[in-house]
Amino acid sequence: MKVYIETYGCQMNVNDTEVVFSILAKAGYTRTESMDEADVIMANTCSVRDNAEQRIWGRVEVFNQQRKSRPGVVVGILGCMAERLKDSLTSTGKVDIVAGPDSYRRLPEMLADLGEGPQMDVRLSRDETYDDIVPLRTDKNGVSAFISIMRGCNNVCSYCVVPYTRGVERSRDAHTIVREACDVFERGYREVTLLGQNVDSYRWTDADGRTVDFASLLEMVACVNPELRVRFATSNPQDISDEVLLTMARHDNICKHIHLPVQSGSDRMLEKMRRRYTREWYLERVAKIREILPGCGLTTDVIAGFCSETEEDHVLTLSLFEEVGFDSAFMFAYSERPGTLAARKYPDDVPPEVKTRRLEEIIALQGRKSLERYREDIGKRFRVLVEGPSKRDASDLCGRASNYKMCIWKDPVHRAGDYVTVEVTGCTQATLLCKLAE
Repeated sequence: MKVYIETYGCQMNVNDTEVVFSILAKAGYTRTESMDEADVIMANTCSVRDNAEQRIWGRVEVFNQQRKSRPGVVVGILGCMAERLKDSLTSTGKVDIVAGPDSYRRLPEMLADLGEGPQMDVRLSRDETYDDIVPLRTDKNGVSAFISIMRGCNNVCSYCVVPYTRGVERSRDAHTIVREACDVFERGYREVTLLGQNVDSYRWTDADGRTVDFASLLEMVACVNPELRVRFATSNPQDISDEVLLTMARHDNICKHIHLPVQSGSDRMLEKMRRRYTREWYLERVAKIREILPGCGLTTDVIAGFCSETEEDHVLTLSLFEEVGFDSAFMFAYSERPGTLAARKYPDDVPPEVKTRRLEEIIALQGRKSLERYREDIGKRFRVLVEGPSKRDASDLCGRASNYKMCIWKDPVHRAGDYVTVEVTGCTQATLLCKLAE
């Protein structure tokens, strides 16, 4: 029986898909990249924004065409959307399995029980971390691997659906994380990204009462091998500690890049979003990052047009972007998610055309700041991990520097997984144009 899975949303979902493939492989299923030959067709879904869910509804129709043309084909919806829209999905008559993020161990059983009718399990767990499952890697280049260190989130930001679809925070056994990092390194991977909704709140206690926090875990993984690069995502501004920054500074193989979502530059908006930090706190953290880690890459997330956002609030966001100078940003117009605190308490009262205009202004400013930040690197040299051929020109190689900036250069010699030193000769607002350093 062949299984085909489409993955949508964040890096956590990519890692979850690898966990699902591993669970199903032990039950005798094999992975395929062709929907047309699959016996089981699934989508691992995201509910963070409405357009992500709308796309999945469209895919359900495509999957259903396979069911009609090839009787016996099974369609499943996994992940956050499965948990949030369980009843709507099963009522369509087009979906056979609905499984939430904590139900993947039951997938073989659910597939076996389809003779009894559609199967659904979206129960959230307080202890499931899948820490004993070795993911079946789905990456193409065999260079970079994702390792989930925790699941769920306790922050309950007012706009965010994640706590309702992924449950409360629980951290994985630190030793299983280190073993997984050792395993991927031995298999040829040269970079791992430690994943969590808020990695800085990682906290695991062993049977003897000894506690491992995120700074300690980061050091443990960095010590696997100096040739294994370590990244992490995502940090919360209220929680990222000086000790994490000092740990990054002590180890050359911990990449000097931090993704630090700000969401708004207005204290009024931050309070309404329940972000638990202020603009001043955020700027202090940025200053500390740049003090301890000079040249550290800094990226962010921002929401335009959150409930009751005024022009003054918007201008404060623009001024923060101007002051910080992010390397890049994920920028979105606010999308109300049913069930969240904001949906229950705050009217979505910023007109769509105003959201769009404000978003475009943020994008334009960030484009200018990105170009400025990338131009600062012209003439510098970076050690880069080769990811493979460039998408635009197969005769070029590409890879990221420690600061997460993508580098492209001519190279007939090296291959994916090699480390090379390049010199920056030019840039766009998203890419460093380089040559091999002599």
